Amino acid sequence: MTIEQIRKELASYIKHADEEKVKAIYTLLSTDMHPKIYEIDDDFANELEERKIAYQSGSAKTYSWEATKAAAVKSFKEKHQ
Repeated sequence: MTIEQIRKELASYIKHADEEKVKAIYTLLSTDMHPKIYEIDDDFANELEERKIAYQSGSAKTYSWEATKAAAVKSFKEKHQ
Protein backbone atom coordinates (compact mmCIF):
# COMPACT_ATOMS: atom_id res chain seq x y z
CA MET A 1 0.00 0.00 0.00
CA THR A 2 1.43 3.36 -0.99
CA ILE A 3 1.53 6.40 1.27
CA GLU A 4 -1.08 8.07 -0.93
CA GLN A 5 -3.41 5.08 -0.53
CA ILE A 6 -2.89 5.11 3.23
CA ARG A 7 -3.66 8.83 3.38
CA LYS A 8 -6.88 8.34 1.38
CA GLU A 9 -7.96 5.42 3.54
CA LEU A 10 -7.25 7.31 6.76
CA ALA A 11 -9.09 10.40 5.50
CA SER A 12 -12.10 8.27 4.59
CA TYR A 13 -12.01 6.51 7.95
CA ILE A 14 -11.79 9.75 9.90
CA LYS A 15 -14.58 11.30 7.83
CA HIS A 16 -16.97 8.51 8.86
CA ALA A 17 -15.63 7.60 12.33
CA ASP A 18 -17.61 8.29 15.47
CA GLU A 19 -16.70 11.19 17.74
CA GLU A 20 -14.78 9.13 20.30
CA LYS A 21 -12.53 7.56 17.66
CA VAL A 22 -11.79 10.92 16.07
CA LYS A 23 -10.86 12.33 19.48
CA ALA A 24 -8.64 9.31 20.17
CA ILE A 25 -6.85 9.69 16.84
CA TYR A 26 -6.38 13.40 17.48
CA THR A 27 -4.96 12.73 20.94
CA LEU A 28 -2.57 10.16 19.50
CA LEU A 29 -1.30 12.52 16.81
CA SER A 30 -1.45 15.85 18.65
CA THR A 31 2.02 15.49 20.17
CA ASP A 32 3.48 15.33 16.67
CA MET A 33 1.30 18.18 15.43
CA HIS A 34 2.05 20.44 18.40
CA PRO A 35 5.41 19.50 19.94
CA LYS A 36 5.91 20.77 23.46
CA ILE A 37 8.71 23.21 24.15
CA TYR A 38 10.05 22.90 27.66
CA GLU A 39 11.34 25.90 29.51
CA ILE A 40 13.99 25.51 32.19
CA ASP A 41 14.36 27.93 35.05
CA ASP A 42 17.79 29.30 35.98
CA ASP A 43 18.21 27.09 39.05
CA PHE A 44 17.60 23.94 37.04
CA ALA A 45 19.89 25.11 34.23
CA ASN A 46 22.65 25.81 36.78
CA GLU A 47 22.19 22.37 38.36
CA LEU A 48 22.47 20.71 34.95
CA GLU A 49 25.61 22.70 34.16
CA GLU A 50 27.20 21.71 37.49
CA ARG A 51 26.39 18.06 36.88
CA LYS A 52 27.78 18.23 33.33
CA ILE A 53 31.04 19.73 34.60
CA ALA A 54 31.30 17.09 37.34
CA TYR A 55 30.66 14.31 34.83
CA GLN A 56 33.17 15.67 32.33
CA SER A 57 35.85 16.08 35.01
CA GLY A 58 35.28 12.56 36.32
CA SER A 59 34.31 13.71 39.81
CA ALA A 60 30.63 12.67 39.52
CA LYS A 61 29.53 9.31 40.89
CA THR A 62 28.13 7.37 37.95
CA TYR A 63 26.80 3.85 37.47
CA SER A 64 26.89 1.47 34.53
CA TRP A 65 23.62 0.30 32.99
CA GLU A 66 24.28 -3.19 34.37
CA ALA A 67 24.72 -1.88 37.94
CA THR A 68 21.65 0.36 37.65
CA LYS A 69 19.51 -2.48 36.30
CA ALA A 70 20.72 -4.90 39.00
CA ALA A 71 19.90 -2.38 41.75
CA ALA A 72 16.44 -1.75 40.28
CA VAL A 73 15.66 -5.46 39.99
CA LYS A 74 16.89 -6.09 43.54
CA SER A 75 14.79 -3.22 44.91
CA PHE A 76 11.71 -4.41 43.02
CA LYS A 77 12.10 -7.98 44.29
CA GLU A 78 12.53 -6.79 47.89
CA LYS A 79 9.34 -4.69 47.68
CA HIS A 80 7.24 -7.35 45.95
CA GLN A 81 8.02 -10.55 47.84
